[in-house]
This record gives sequence, C-alpha cells and structure tokens, in this order.
Amino acid sequence: MVLDITECDREPIHLSGAIQPGGCMLIVNAVDLTVAGAAGDVPAFLGRAWQEGQPLADLAGEAVVDALAHARAQRVQLGYDARLACDIVAARSGDYWLVQYERSDGSQPALDVLGWMDEIGLQFEKTAGLTELCQRAADAFSVLTGYDRVMIYRFLDDDSGVVVAETARGGGDSFRNHHFPASDIPQQARALYVRNRVRVIADVHYDPQPIEPAALRTVDLSDVELRSVSPIHIQYLKNMGVGASASVSIVRDGLLWGLVACHNQTPRSLGMTQRRAAQLLASGLARQVAAKEEAERYRDRIRVHAEEDALYGRMGGDKGLFHLLAESSDSLRKMFDADAFAVVHGAKIFLTELCPDEYDVREIADWARGCGPAPYHTAELPKVFPAAAAYAGRASGLLSITLSTRIPTVLMWFRAEAQQVVEWAGNPHKATQAAPGEALTPRASFAAWTEIVRSQARPWSAAEVEGAHRLIAKLYDIRQNRRIRDLAESLTVAAADKDRLLEQKDTLIKEVNHRVQNSIQLVIAFLALQTRDAGDPGVKTSLEEAQRRLSAVALVHRRLYADDNVESINLSRYLDELLDDLRLSMGPEWSDLLTTDLAPVMIPADNAVNVGLILVELVINAQKYAYDGAPGPISVVLEQHRARFRLIVADRGKGRNGNRRGFGSRMLNAMVKRLSGTIEDDDNQPGLRVIFAAPIAPTQGGGTGQDGAMADGMD
Repeated sequence: MVLDITECDREPIHLSGAIQPGGCMLIVNAVDLTVAGAAGDVPAFLGRAWQEGQPLADLAGEAVVDALAHARAQRVQLGYDARLACDIVAARSGDYWLVQYERSDGSQPALDVLGWMDEIGLQFEKTAGLTELCQRAADAFSVLTGYDRVMIYRFLDDDSGVVVAETARGGGDSFRNHHFPASDIPQQARALYVRNRVRVIADVHYDPQPIEPAALRTVDLSDVELRSVSPIHIQYLKNMGVGASASVSIVRDGLLWGLVACHNQTPRSLGMTQRRAAQLLASGLARQVAAKEEAERYRDRIRVHAEEDALYGRMGGDKGLFHLLAESSDSLRKMFDADAFAVVHGAKIFLTELCPDEYDVREIADWARGCGPAPYHTAELPKVFPAAAAYAGRASGLLSITLSTRIPTVLMWFRAEAQQVVEWAGNPHKATQAAPGEALTPRASFAAWTEIVRSQARPWSAAEVEGAHRLIAKLYDIRQNRRIRDLAESLTVAAADKDRLLEQKDTLIKEVNHRVQNSIQLVIAFLALQTRDAGDPGVKTSLEEAQRRLSAVALVHRRLYADDNVESINLSRYLDELLDDLRLSMGPEWSDLLTTDLAPVMIPADNAVNVGLILVELVINAQKYAYDGAPGPISVVLEQHRARFRLIVADRGKGRNGNRRGFGSRMLNAMVKRLSGTIEDDDNQPGLRVIFAAPIAPTQGGGTGQDGAMADGMD
C-alpha cells in the first residue's frame, strides 16, 4: 500500500496529551485557580504530590497565583523560583492555565547572554549579503546551543526547504545546499512554528509523560514548550541518526521565513534562558534578513528605473508605436533582463534573436491574450502552456503585456531554460510504503539524491513586474500624446465630433456616478427620518448602524471614481486618500490618531472597491468597539509579501469582547471571500490587531477598463 506523506498534515500534533520528561506541568482552572490535572514527575520538581481540586497556592505559592489572577496576556513569564531552582512559565489554553516547571542551573548569567547577543547583532549588521548573514547566524547558534550540527533552513515558494548555511562539529556528511521536500514539515507544524518559536527534544528516546486525568489529554498544548512531539517526527529524527534536536523559528513580518535546525548525536537540552536567548537572536536575524532582502529589491528597482529612464528618453517622435517598440527592442529586452523580446500586432510581428520560431511566438501571443491585460509572468511556461515544452530551451520564462487596441498588441519577454542541479536529502518523489493497517512512517533515507530541474527559467522579480505595470501606463501615454497630435492635424469638423463624443461619454459616466451618489444619499436621508421616528431603541440602533454602513459605501465609491477608472491602481495611494476623507468624517479629534504605513501595491481597480470597504469597516469597528466612540490611536498598515498583500488595522483599546455576528461582520466576511482572502484577529497587548490578507493577482478572465483606449494608430 502506498501512502502520501502529506497525511501528516492531518495529525493533531498540538493535542499530544503528554509532555517531555524535562519538567512538569500543572493544569489549573482559570476561574478559581485550582489544580485540575498535571503531567510529569510533580513531586520531584515541587517537593509534594498534587491532588485534583487542590488550590494552586498550596503547590506554587501566592506569587504565582497573584500573577495568574491579574494576567492579561495569553502567556506569562513567572520567573525563577530559587526555592525550587526552577524556571516557571504559564500559557493560557481555553479554560485552563498550563503552568510549566523546568530546572535552571543558572550557569549563564543574563548580563553575559545580553552582552554576547549585542556583539552578535553587530556582526549581523556588518555582513555583506544574505549568504554571509546566514553563515554568521549558524556559527552564533552553534556557540549558543552547543549542538553538533546547526543549519539555517530556508523555505522556498513551493514550501520545500533548502539548507543555506551550516556549522558542524566532528565531521560527517554535510547538508549544506541540500533540499528537503515540503512534506517533511507538515502544514500544522509550520503554524505552530510561528506561534511557539523555540522547540527542544532533549532525547529522542524519551518516554512521554501523559496528562492525568486522562479526560484532560485533549487540552491544546500549542503554547507548551514541554509538549510531547509527534511519534512520526521522533522516528524521522531517529532515521537521520539524531539523538537530540532543537529548532528556532525565523519569522519575518509574521510569516515563517525559515528555521534554525540544531541536531546532536547524544541527548542534549536547552534551558529556558538559552531558549529565550535563541528566540531573541532569531528575531534579530529575521530583522537583518528583511533588511538584506529589501536592499536587494531596492537595487533591482534602481536597475529597472535606470533602464526605464534611458528607454523613455528615446521613445518619442511621430513613428507608430509598433515601429517604436521594434526600434527600442534591445533596451526593452535589457530593461527586464530577458534573453529575447517579441511584439505581435495583428499580421505584424517583430522578433529579436533567440526567440522561438514565428509560428510558436504567435501561438504564445494568442494564449497570453487570454491571461488578461495585466502583466502576466511565469518562470515555468511549459507547465502552464504545454506546447512550450518543445522550445523550453529558448522560452521557459515569459513576461507578457497585452495592450487593448482595435488590433490587440502583445509584448513578450522570454527567458531561456536555466537548468539546475538540485541536491535533495533523499528522493523527494518516492512515495512512502506501508502495509494495510500499518501506521504512516516517515521516510528513512537521507542519502544525497541529485535531480536535474528542467523547463524552468530565472523567476521575474517584483521590481520587474512593477516596471511592466509602469510600461503599460507609459505606452498608453505615448499613444494618447500621439492621438492628440493627430487630432490637432485632423479636420476641424472631425475633431469637434470626436471631442463631442468624448464629452458625452464623460458626461454619461459622471451622471451615472452622480445618480449613484444621489441614490445613496436619499436612502441615508430616509433612514435618518426613520431613526428619528423610531421608538424602539433596538430598531433605532439598527437604523443608525445602517446609516453608517451606507455612508462608508458612499465614501469608498466617491474616492475610487474621483479620477478615471483604470484597470490597475496603486492601492496605497487609494487607501491613503480614502483615509483622509475618513478622518474628516470622524471629526478633528481623530486627525492625529489615525496613522498609516502603506507600501505601494498594484491591484485591479475592481478589487480596490472591496478592499476599501473592508478598511472602512475595520476602522469603524475599531472606533466603535475599542474606545466606545471616544478618540484613540488606530494604525493602518499595508504590506506585500510575494504574491499577497496584508492590510492590518490595530488599536490600543479594550480588545475583543465576545463574538460579534452582526450585519457588518457578515458583509465583511462576504467581501473577504470574494477576494479569496483570509481575516484573523490577534491580541495587540493591549487592543486588537485585525489582519486581512489576499492575493494581489487578479482572477483570470473579465474585461479591461481600457478597451478601445488604443483603438488605432499602432501602424
């Protein structure tokens, strides 16, 4: 029987029902702070046995009880108990506090650790690039943990991982530059890596310490550092010949960038001080990773802008746009660091060297037109367009732009196949074998396995895709300027007729938008009259809420249609202008309290309406629930990560109070679903942090808002 290892994704690893033997844990009722259960050798750590229903103060002392009684966070560091020689930490899980005790030898004073970390942080800042940074980090974690092997493991876009740096003691086979399949780390484990940043397995041969009584073994142990791990993972480590392991999450902007993976041949543990130091060091590493990647993107943007400036300076005159593109082909190819460039305009075609054959280019152009007017890019063209497999050596990568003209014009940049020799730690394509009825087991072979990756090109960078958006706008500007010159030379009557038609079109659009605004205002006024006459307070509240929602819709509609509607817009500029209007509507006392940090993100105009409504709804909720209508700080952050954007609205108010399921929540969920996005709440300590994330790329199909804008003049 052949089983897919991704069945591991369904294993409830956070409900292990046991802990590792390196400490003990008390399960405490959060309401009355009495002991409901425990795991581990409690008498050995606390000096006395526990009993169900026993007051926590009898075992832990009044200081621990007082700290838990006044705790506002989900995790509480209770410090060092000199009497027990233990470090104590508590985590909230549903109706319980999970209080963990671990021995502390105090061998490394906090000041020594902080001084060492400060020195390492300075070393991180001085590194020249990401490769050197990761190697410095591997060396530092090796010193901090004392493990035989320390690896910096980076996740790739397909969720597989690669070891980018390694420090090993005592020789042995190296895993540097080895790839590991995505199935080695199940999805639910990745989620826990973000939530619980440091995990230690002191001895892979340990005996799990079950929770007593057995009825409590379904308690969520996601935040418990002593949590017993999956038997599948334990077997995975044994198959690698590992006696102990530790992993530290590298989390960048709330997303899992990679791991610091530590392996030891013999049992080895990390105390709480070392774990906290490792977590802080990983946070510093994540900040430097972000800085290095941002610097790399900045250099890429500068390169593209420099090529743009050189190109646009030469794109002028009275020649047709097709001839202009053909003459500028070499600059256009260099601008996007492509190997070849082609233009297809009806029966006309222009190809540079290294392009596929003319027939093949026309076939690609016909297919690319169906991908929509926005820039389309792929580094694996044969995967999405199988016919390209025949000429993958010349065109494995494609960046295309379709201009909406009377005769559609398609611009295409090609990148040749970049064959890669990828070393895997074991065969990633080999299925796991299991007899019927047997439990699923992890792979056993980690011997180097080499794979030649074909039909892939160098990926297109975010700066290059942004440059393609700007190129579309520039080409439309050129066409528009050309049209103006042509109109000036045309017959007066023809020019007047065209101007009259344009005026009628603009007037019609403005009239439609004006009528929409008037209709919304009439409904708002009607609701205001109904509110004034309503005797029932509940009805009055509902009507007032409806007025607020309609006002938000009117605000979003008015802001989006303030200028001509285009296919793609800069979301940061749109939201910034929308928030300016929102500040005015909220009152002058909110002007300095609503702050923004908006990264430039290009999205389809149709999607921007929904994003604007979501933003207004989240800000109104923060104003209404966090501060009960009184002024208070609200921050709005827009950021991009690969092919998704995140909109974060955070307040410093009283946090979530119950589950709100009103009209606004239903509307919000509907808009999030329409954008194929997700929305989640997070504790802002204090206050609430709401994170909305969605794909940047538009859905396939649909019309373009600029159809006919370049209807002629391509010759």
